[in-house]
Amino acid sequence: MEATEQTGFGGLSRADIAVAAYILCAVLFFIIPIPSFLLDIMLAVNLSVALIIMMNTMFVHEVLDMSFYPTMLLFATIFRISLNVSSTRLILTTGDPGNVVRTFGDFVGGGDIIVGTIVFIVLVIIQFVVINKGSERVSEVTARFTLDAMPGKQMAIDADLNTGAITDEEAKEHRNKLQEESAFFGSMDGATKYVKGDATAGLIITFINVVGGTLMGVTRQGMEAVEALNYYGVLTIGDGLSSQIPSLLISLATGILITKGSKDVDFSGTMVRQLVGIPRVLMITGGVLIILGVFTPLNFVLFVGFGAAFLFTARSMSQTIQEAEIEEEVMEEETEAEEIRRPENVVALLSVDPIELEFGYGIIPLADVNQGGDLLDRVVMIRRQIALELGTVVPIIRLRDNIQLNPSQYIIKIKGIQVTEGEIMFDHYMAMNPGYVEEEITGIPTEDPSFHLPALWITEAQRERAESMGYTVVDPPSIIATHLTEVVRAHIAELLTRQDVQNLINNLKETNPVLVDELTPAMMSLGDIQKVLQNLLSEGISIRDLLSIFEILADHAQTTRDTDVLTEYVRQGLRRAISGRYFTSGEGMKNSIVTVDPKIEQEIMQNVKQTEQGAYLSMDPERIRLIMESTREEVNKLEELGRNPIVVCSPIVRMYFKRMSDDYFEDLIVVSYNEIEPGIELESVGMVTA
Repeated sequence: MEATEQTGFGGLSRADIAVAAYILCAVLFFIIPIPSFLLDIMLAVNLSVALIIMMNTMFVHEVLDMSFYPTMLLFATIFRISLNVSSTRLILTTGDPGNVVRTFGDFVGGGDIIVGTIVFIVLVIIQFVVINKGSERVSEVTARFTLDAMPGKQMAIDADLNTGAITDEEAKEHRNKLQEESAFFGSMDGATKYVKGDATAGLIITFINVVGGTLMGVTRQGMEAVEALNYYGVLTIGDGLSSQIPSLLISLATGILITKGSKDVDFSGTMVRQLVGIPRVLMITGGVLIILGVFTPLNFVLFVGFGAAFLFTARSMSQTIQEAEIEEEVMEEETEAEEIRRPENVVALLSVDPIELEFGYGIIPLADVNQGGDLLDRVVMIRRQIALELGTVVPIIRLRDNIQLNPSQYIIKIKGIQVTEGEIMFDHYMAMNPGYVEEEITGIPTEDPSFHLPALWITEAQRERAESMGYTVVDPPSIIATHLTEVVRAHIAELLTRQDVQNLINNLKETNPVLVDELTPAMMSLGDIQKVLQNLLSEGISIRDLLSIFEILADHAQTTRDTDVLTEYVRQGLRRAISGRYFTSGEGMKNSIVTVDPKIEQEIMQNVKQTEQGAYLSMDPERIRLIMESTREEVNKLEELGRNPIVVCSPIVRMYFKRMSDDYFEDLIVVSYNEIEPGIELESVGMVTA
C-alpha cells in the first residue's frame, strides 16, 4: 500500500513527476501562449518556491544538507525566465497579463511609471550590485580555499585513521564529505553566474517590454505616445517587479548559504546570540541612544525609549547569564557525582597509561603553553626522535600534575608503576663537568637524573660564565625531557604491543605484500615476531628497516622456531647497522674492545640446556659471579680510556653471555664477530677469564 502511494506512472515517484513537470512547464512556456489566469498561478508558484528556498537556507543546519542547491538555482532561474517570456507575450498581444502583474504595477509601483521605474531600478541595483556581486566573490574565494585545503584535510583524516582516533568507516565518511564539499563549492562558484545573468536578463526584458509595448499601443491600439508609455510602462514595471522580487529572494538565499559556511549550527539562534549576546554591548548602545535623545534635536521619546529598552534587556540578560552559570556549575557537580556513583565507571579505572609523567605544582609552568612552557612540544619531539632512532611508535605520553609530590619533584611511570624520579630547581640551570674543566664554579651539588653524573645547580647569572669555562649547561625542561627520553628508550621493548607490531606489518604489507604473506601467519605468529622485535629493541637495535628483518626471518623461520636464535640471525643480517652504531671505520682507526676467553665460551655452551620451549643457561651462580667480576675488571679498562664498554664473543655464545651480564651491568654492549663489518679494525685491551 505504501509503495503504491509513493509511485506514479512507469514506476516514477511523486517527486520525480513534480520535478519533471516543473521543468517541462518552463520549456512549454517559451513556446505555447498561456492565459492570464494560468500566468497568475505560475507567478504565485514562482514566488512560493523562492520563499521556500530562502527559508531553507536560513534554517538548514549544514550546507551539505542543500547539496543540490546549484541545481535548484538553475531550475528556478529557467522557470522564472519562461514566465517573463509568457508575461511579455501577454502584455504585447492582449495588454492583460493578469492580476499578479497588474497588482505589482499598480500597488508596488504606485500605479505611476516614474515611481515604478525608480522602485524597479533600486531593486535591480540592490540585487545586481550588492547581493550578487558579494555572493559571487565569496563563492569564488570559498571554492578556491576549499580546493586548496583538500590535501591537508585528507592528510589529517589519514593521520587520525593511523593513530586509531577514527575507524575505517568514519574515515570513509569523512572522505566522502570532503569530496561533497569540494564539489558543492565548485558548483556554487558557477551557479552564482545564473543569478547574475538572471538579473541582467530581467533588466533587458523590461527595457524591451517598455519599448515594444509603447510601439504596440501607438501602432495597434491608436493610443497617444504618452498614454501608451504610461499604460504599458506600468504593466512592464509590474512584470519586472513580479519576477525581480523572487529573483531577489533567490539571490539572498544564495548569499546566506555561501556566507553561512559548512558549520553544523542553528543559523538564526547563533546569529542572534552573537549580535545581542553580550550585555555590556547593549548597555553601551542604550546609553549612547539616551544621550542622543537628550542632548540632540532627535526625537526624545523614540531614542530615549529605545535606549531604556536596551538597558533593561542588558540587565535582564546579565541576571539570566549569572543564573545559567550557577545552574551549570550545580549540574556539573551533580553530573560528576552521578558519574562517580555509577558502578560501570569502575571499568574506566582499570585502564593503565603506558607512560606517565607526573610533576608537582612548581613544574606546571613548564608544561603550560599559556605560561610559555614548551614541555609538551618536547614530549612530541621525544616520540619523533625515538621513531626515527628505533623505528617504533612510542605510545602517548600522559602528563599530569600531582599535588602529593613536592613542588619541584617529578616521577615517571611505566604501565602505572613508578620506575624513576627526579627533582629540579625551577629558576636554576644544571651545569655538568664534561671532564676537562680546570676552574670549578660554585653551585649547589646535585646529580644528573638521566645518567647519575655529578652536577651543580647554578643561577641564570652564572650560566654564561659556566659555558665559557667549558661546563655543559642545561635548563630544567631539557633535564626532564632527557630523563624521559632515556627511560622510554630503556623500556621501549616492553612498550611494544602486539597491536603495534600489527600496525608495522600493515604498513610493510602495502609495499611488500608477498613477503608479509609468506612470513605470517604461515611461518611465524604475531607473538613470535613481537618477541624478535622486542629482543632487538631491548639492546638498542633499530627495527626501522623492517623489510630486511622480515627477509631474514623468512629465510630462517623454516629451520628454527626459537625466537632467540632467530634474533641472532637478524642481528647478523643487520651487521652494517650494528657496526655503524658501535664502531668507527677508516684507515688506522682501531676500536678498543674486550674479548672472551675461548675456554669460558666452551664452558658456557656446555651448560646450555635445550628444551621444547627453547634453550637456557644452567650454570653455577658462583661461577657466573666470577666471570662477571672478570668482565668488570676488563670493562673498566675501556672506561678509563673513555671508550664504550663493548665485549666481543663468538656468535653461538653472544646471547647467553648477554643474559648473564644483564644482572650485573646496565649498559654493557655484547656483540658477536659475525655482527662486525669486515673493514672494521679491532684492538683487544683485555680478555674475560675466570
